[in-house]
Amino acid sequence: MQVIDALLDERALSKLRWRCRRGLLENDLLIERFFARHEATLTVRQAKGMNDLMELSDNDLLDLLLKRKEASQLSEPDSQATASTPEALEVLYLLRPAASPAVTAPV
Repeated sequence: MQVIDALLDERALSKLRWRCRRGLLENDLLIERFFARHEATLTVRQAKGMNDLMELSDNDLLDLLLKRKEASQLSEPDSQATASTPEALEVLYLLRPAASPAVTAPV
């Protein structure tokens, strides 16, 4: 197994959770849900992706999480590059809320 595919140890996971605290409640809620679902299986690669995403401003991160923007649409070139790493894109997919099923009206 390559190092990037290794699971995070408890100390690294604790550091990552601390690093992921944000200023916007909406971001915190989505990040907490991510950890609740995935913390037992997080890899070193995914931790790198999460750290990449944590370099973004709160507003840019929220825009990505809510699919209001894609990484290439962020205004700052540095933000575009940070959010476009393969690791960041992998974690972003896991962080985004699942689409709600369409509600159909009774006929």
